[in-house]
Amino acid sequence: MTDNTIRTRLAPSPTGDPHVGTAYQALFNYVWAKKNNGIFILRIEDTDRERSSQESEKAIIDSLKWLGLEWDEGPDTGGSYGPYRQSERLEIYHEYINKLIAEGHAYPCFCSRKHLAEVRMERQKSGSGSGYDRRCRDIPPKEAAKRVDAGEEFTVRMKVPLEGTCVFEDLLRGKIEKDWASIDDQVIMKADGFPTYHLAVVVDDHLMKISHIIRGEEWINSVPKHVLLYQFFGWEPPVFCHLPLLRNKDKSKLSKRKNPVSINWYRKMGILSEALLNFAGMMGWHLSDDREKFSLQEMIENFRLEDISLGGPVFDLDKLLWLNGRYIREDFTTDELLDRLVEWGLNREHFGAILETCKGRMTCLSDWGELTDQFFSGRIPVPKDELLLKDMDEAQTIEVIQIILWELEKLDSFSKDSIYLLFKDLSEKLNIKLKYLTQPLYIAISGKAVSTPLFDTMEILGKDITRARIRYAIEELGDLSKKKLKLLEKRYNSLFGES
Repeated sequence: MTDNTIRTRLAPSPTGDPHVGTAYQALFNYVWAKKNNGIFILRIEDTDRERSSQESEKAIIDSLKWLGLEWDEGPDTGGSYGPYRQSERLEIYHEYINKLIAEGHAYPCFCSRKHLAEVRMERQKSGSGSGYDRRCRDIPPKEAAKRVDAGEEFTVRMKVPLEGTCVFEDLLRGKIEKDWASIDDQVIMKADGFPTYHLAVVVDDHLMKISHIIRGEEWINSVPKHVLLYQFFGWEPPVFCHLPLLRNKDKSKLSKRKNPVSINWYRKMGILSEALLNFAGMMGWHLSDDREKFSLQEMIENFRLEDISLGGPVFDLDKLLWLNGRYIREDFTTDELLDRLVEWGLNREHFGAILETCKGRMTCLSDWGELTDQFFSGRIPVPKDELLLKDMDEAQTIEVIQIILWELEKLDSFSKDSIYLLFKDLSEKLNIKLKYLTQPLYIAISGKAVSTPLFDTMEILGKDITRARIRYAIEELGDLSKKKLKLLEKRYNSLFGES
């Protein structure tokens, strides 16, 4: 490999469901690498110890493989620049953090969380922002070292210039300038010894010889911190290319309140991987002849980074369904489509789980159709009047169902037993009998007041489809305004803790 080899990377955090935004970024990184006979890398950024999980990492890897975006180097394939999980690179980060401290570019910070919260509130009240007051910046290095050796808890912060301007280039936007005075002394190592994103991403991208950083535009404001670290280490920064954010129809940032965002939801809905990739490509780029349907290989052959459009791409689910329909009709023989259907849901394992759930209600084999339609449907019709909780109006019912949704989103294991325990706990905390609490859920999940056992059904449908159907039920009842949602969140947090 030569020094000018194109090397791109996808670096997701395994802290939740695989997001369609991850697929979007993965696609552009993959295509640019393949266009240039380069290397596409998967790196797992798992330094958030509280939220990272092996289940989430597996889901990310499975979803990317389903999409056909295979990486050349990664945690499961290895490579010359590993390890490819940040949690396995701590010694590397500490080496560079110690170097920054020794050279006067970073310092230990001993401020307590209480002090930082007080400073934040005071600065917000005075209108001077919410940043750190740099209380520990000028502690003499020898004194700081003694406090560290004595076992005092500390973080490490980088020294950001107090004046002047950071200037950097974005491939799509040209020159960008940001005043150093508007940037905080960023924490680069947490009290638990783990690096923050900003330190780890710079060290990893340099050591892994990343040539192009292709990521979402939400990271633009962080670039000055990264540029400064490159300067401290004496390294040449990669090319920065920030993709436009995916948007809802109302132009707001794509969010699970208004659109399904989990790749697994689209997979379970029966969206073809080819169609989802094609659609993701359309979000920021198009062929010169403006064809909307194109293959991954056609994108690779025609792609140029500078052709990415900066207009806010709208993630229109109806457009995706239209495109998916074209693939179904135009790209598959009957036998090929049957193979996809079997892989999707018409297989023995899936049928067996469903049959176990519904056989107690069967009197003849033909009962199968009516009993199981909810397992093979996307968005089901929901009778609005049957969603209401006993002795509650629409507004009260919406609030209860929203709380149920928040609690379900926190579940790591989406098994019938864990779902039952969750509802049992909710029943006690909300003071609603379990049989009444679950009744609107039967309607939301199956469209019927009487159906297959609720918790078994939710387990088989999975977290993504289940949550989407509950969100549809909330929409059917009228949804919550932003103001009402914030008020409900406060009440929810007082009952259940931070969500």
